[in-house]
Amino acid sequence: MADKDRDRRITDVGTLKAIAHPLRAQLYRLLILAGAATASQLGEQVDEAPSLVSYHLRKLAEHGLIEEAEPRSGDGRERWWQPASDGLSVRDEDFRDAPEKAAAHTAASRLFFDQRIDMYRRYLDERAHWSDEWTSAADNSEWLVRLTPAELGELSKELGDIVRRYQEASRAAVAAGDTEGREHVAVHTYGFPFRV
Repeated sequence: MADKDRDRRITDVGTLKAIAHPLRAQLYRLLILAGAATASQLGEQVDEAPSLVSYHLRKLAEHGLIEEAEPRSGDGRERWWQPASDGLSVRDEDFRDAPEKAAAHTAASRLFFDQRIDMYRRYLDERAHWSDEWTSAADNSEWLVRLTPAELGELSKELGDIVRRYQEASRAAVAAGDTEGREHVAVHTYGFPFRV
């Protein structure tokens, strides 16, 4: 793969609809975690037939969200896939100029939110099986502040910069063989206006 984009910004409805399919969003997330995988490997993780997984991977590839990867095994029959970027971003401003685009963006945002909630619920259900060290490090916080749109934008950027710094350091450590004690960690932040 050539130079990976840090984040691919989705600006068209077709690509948004491609990733906003529940199984495709899950497969994309798994590819981000694995770096590269085959339809068979992913099928085992999502409990679906490799042929179905392969179909959805091809749909993601049609929109440039994933791409073929170099084979990681000697089995030349297996097709390997990897994300085409380090992540995705979807912004409201790219979808508010037409009602059907706004509706697609809202539906996609709800799907992503529901999947994030499911991840956190799973953690809560399995929390007793994690060590005290992990459960003490886990976080669930809410801050209610009064900000301007510019301040919220800056806060969002700073939080993203912090997470990217840890992400890059983690990738470098894993590439150097430092995998002891590392687990996948989901960091979800939401910043939005509301009125009481």
